[in-house]
Amino acid sequence: MTNTYTCTQCGTVGLSEGFIEDAGQNSRGYARWIEGALERGILGGAKRMGRAWRQIEAHRCPKCGHLELFATTGN
Repeated sequence: MTNTYTCTQCGTVGLSEGFIEDAGQNSRGYARWIEGALERGILGGAKRMGRAWRQIEAHRCPKCGHLELFATTGN
């Protein structure tokens, strides 16, 4: 699906909508943006409890391939 977003690299209008997949262990299938600097817990994983998060939406330029990322819906 294309839209009226403009590529910040080459100026092309109409980027292709997509998403960044997270296929890691125990993943939910999509990547998220989490507010604040990365802090690690006791077992080495990222601390996320109580932090705001947003789903990441990706748009690709059909001309130059540049990706534009947007943090959209979340908690």
